[in-house]
Amino acid sequence: MTTSVTRRAGPREWAGLAVLAVPTVLLGLDVTVLYLALPALAAELRPSGTQSLWIMDAYGFLIAGFLVTMGTLGDRFGRRRLLLVGAAAFAAASVAAAYAPSAQALIAARAALGVAGATLMPSTLALISNMFADARQRALAIGIWATMFALGMAAGPLVGGALLERFWWGSAFLVAVPMIAVVLVAAPFLLPEYRARQDGPFDLPSVALSLAAILPVVYAVKHVAAEGTGGLGGITVPALAAGAAAGVWFVRRQRTLAAPLLDLRLFAERTFGVALGLLLVGLVGVGGVMYLVTQHLQLVEGMTPLAAGVWMGPPALMMFVAAIGAPLLARKVRPGYVVGATLGASTIGYGLLATVDRADGAAPVVTGFALVYLGLGALAALGTDLVVGSAPPAKAGSASALSETVQELGLAVGVAVLGSVTTVVYRARMEGWIPAGLPDGAREAAGDSLPAAAGAELPAQVLRRSEEAFVSGLNVATGIMGVAVAALAVVAAVALRGVGPTRGEEEGG
Repeated sequence: MTTSVTRRAGPREWAGLAVLAVPTVLLGLDVTVLYLALPALAAELRPSGTQSLWIMDAYGFLIAGFLVTMGTLGDRFGRRRLLLVGAAAFAAASVAAAYAPSAQALIAARAALGVAGATLMPSTLALISNMFADARQRALAIGIWATMFALGMAAGPLVGGALLERFWWGSAFLVAVPMIAVVLVAAPFLLPEYRARQDGPFDLPSVALSLAAILPVVYAVKHVAAEGTGGLGGITVPALAAGAAAGVWFVRRQRTLAAPLLDLRLFAERTFGVALGLLLVGLVGVGGVMYLVTQHLQLVEGMTPLAAGVWMGPPALMMFVAAIGAPLLARKVRPGYVVGATLGASTIGYGLLATVDRADGAAPVVTGFALVYLGLGALAALGTDLVVGSAPPAKAGSASALSETVQELGLAVGVAVLGSVTTVVYRARMEGWIPAGLPDGAREAAGDSLPAAAGAELPAQVLRRSEEAFVSGLNVATGIMGVAVAALAVVAAVALRGVGPTRGEEEGG
């Protein structure tokens, strides 16, 4: 038995992790903070319905589309350098968004924020792999990293609500400026630079193909999420087909290049592929349930966005506990068993959500969602660590980008699938029940969805029925997802049983 010479991280690396936590929190914050600002900016900029959708979606579209490209770019040209350039661009785009004079200008600024955000996400995670060579320390650091993003998302409604109490809608974007300033000042002193040796030029056609593969799929998924099953018509199916065709072309091209944009040999490592699959399916459940629970708190329980944000605090705390505790537990127990057990706890949460009633109040809904988040915390921490840890150091940026892309896609698919299931059940429950004497507009709103019903002038009895129909849809959607997550727990325990407990420097062999 030999002694490992793996260097353990010291105070400088942990201080560097604190620096990396800043853009990670910011990216999570930017996902949710705009929801509260949308009514105010809509009143001033007067966007059309289509423009309102693009204001919300341009950011996520461009992040998802450019993650793979930016992950590889960081591997080639320097991960810290890309982080600093992306951070500066993010701050500039945030200022442009805050002072946008028109809806078109705001859409352009949101798109620029998405491109800049795509540089930050893989750079932070890849730098962690450079700074924390010891497996145990790296697992804990990635757990903290995963928690920071979730905390940013949870804080979005609280921060947005507090700012909008005193300032105009643009203040929601300006939060990024002082946070980015901290990164730009501290990063050169606390973060290392890393650039992998490359054997060939950067392949621009692969960048175009990756965008052509990802963007149509993300668009189609978001369109279904917004329109329900009715969104399956029009250009949705052609968009999915075009994305799939571009994806096949992209894969074939990568196999012929000496220096591919995405090294497909990463998938030869079984742990890498299994962990990506677990992250994808797990995030489908979380994305859909988050979407439904936030609607339930505001539309069924009648909470303001700020109050709903406060109620989301306990689930965020559960994720924090799991994301920090799971890597520590994985030092003694196989990671697959830890993920399987926490996903089993999530199954209980899905079961609780599948049985709630409109009259039960917010407590059981939040409790169920907290258990769902418990599984997410362990999965995000250990799953991401397995993805990054199983990749060669030179490919850490690419592996990080794939992990982020899968999670972004999982969240979007979850909103689309679980939201569509809820809508189908809602409409089935409301069919034939709406009183004949209502005006046509009110009848259409009541039969369409709970958000539409809540915005219409409806009798109290009809509105109560629509709330009951929504809760029934929530029950069915979370029941289906509970079965899927129970199966996922078994897959995690079985497929990852060959991965042993995380070993530290003192246990190296």
